[in-house]
Amino acid sequence: MTDPTDTMPTAAMLVIGDEILSGRTRDANMHHLAGALTEAGITLSEVRIVSDDHDAIVAAVRALSDKWDTVFTSGGIGPTHDDITADAIGAAFGVTVDVRDDARALLQAHYDRQGSDLNAARLRMARIPDGATLIENPVSIAPGFTLGNVHVMAGVPKVFQAMVASVLPTLTGGVPLTSTSTRIDKGEGDIAGPLGDLAAQFPDLSMGSYPFQKDGKFGANIVIRGQDPDRVATATAQLETLFP
Repeated sequence: MTDPTDTMPTAAMLVIGDEILSGRTRDANMHHLAGALTEAGITLSEVRIVSDDHDAIVAAVRALSDKWDTVFTSGGIGPTHDDITADAIGAAFGVTVDVRDDARALLQAHYDRQGSDLNAARLRMARIPDGATLIENPVSIAPGFTLGNVHVMAGVPKVFQAMVASVLPTLTGGVPLTSTSTRIDKGEGDIAGPLGDLAAQFPDLSMGSYPFQKDGKFGANIVIRGQDPDRVATATAQLETLFP
């Protein structure tokens, strides 16, 4: 069976932060990014989570950047000592990192409006790798940045979502996928054969079975995905006749 996502542009996500790996923080950004990319016709192909470790971030960025069309990172661009993502991205691409005038100006204006000082800690958020372009942050001003095919974003969900919205219009997407979900109140062992035959009839579609158990009974949600809405609708209709 041909996976319809094989013809779509690809993306990966790198989640950075000890707080994610320790369980202190539940990551919501992957869920948001996956949905946004699906709507844009881009396949989220891989997600990695790494600690606040310089070498680990560098290695992951290089691997993902080489393998996939686009990479999104979240976390590690704030004002504290453990926010080391900018330096790691610079190292991954072999460029220097320093306070940049345009980023500094954004922060200066923001803190002036608040009546706060742009102190040394806050100025860390203006440190940008050489050659990067800024990603707008309408929520808290401190920018993200894009270097090569890597988009570096904040870990705070509201800020991350705003940055994704800024970046997506600049990317080339494929044909967005259409999907349906059909509940079948039978166990997977009972539906596997007919479902396999149906999948063979529609090699251009992706069919997934997601089992559940409720009130002592077994069932499965069958998700059919593809780029042609008519084909998806036809396959779904046949599925429903198989398991009325």
